[in-house]
Amino acid sequence: MSRNRTYSRATREALALFGKAIRVGRAERGLTAQELADRAGISRTTLSSIEKGLPGPEVGIVFEVASIIGIRLFDHDQRNTLEAHIARLDEKLTLLPKSVRHSVKRVDDDF
Repeated sequence: MSRNRTYSRATREALALFGKAIRVGRAERGLTAQELADRAGISRTTLSSIEKGLPGPEVGIVFEVASIIGIRLFDHDQRNTLEAHIARLDEKLTLLPKSVRHSVKRVDDDF
């Protein structure tokens, strides 16, 4: 049974924006779609999906394509900046519960 996933308007717009930014970056660098796809180790069809802003491609692949053409994903002017953010989030994660569980209410059906 196949279920179609729906996405919020904000998500769809963000995907479209990111896809267009990748396409512009590729064109500005004078790369064909096939050249960029080859450099990223993906098919031209996958690259086309990314540039169209479709939600299907894996996030790691999308980030790799963006990195190849120089789109900044985070403030990574200095390598230490990302490492510092990661370290802070790791510290925060150690203070939070390992998992979130909701208590199960027992149904009293003894009449």
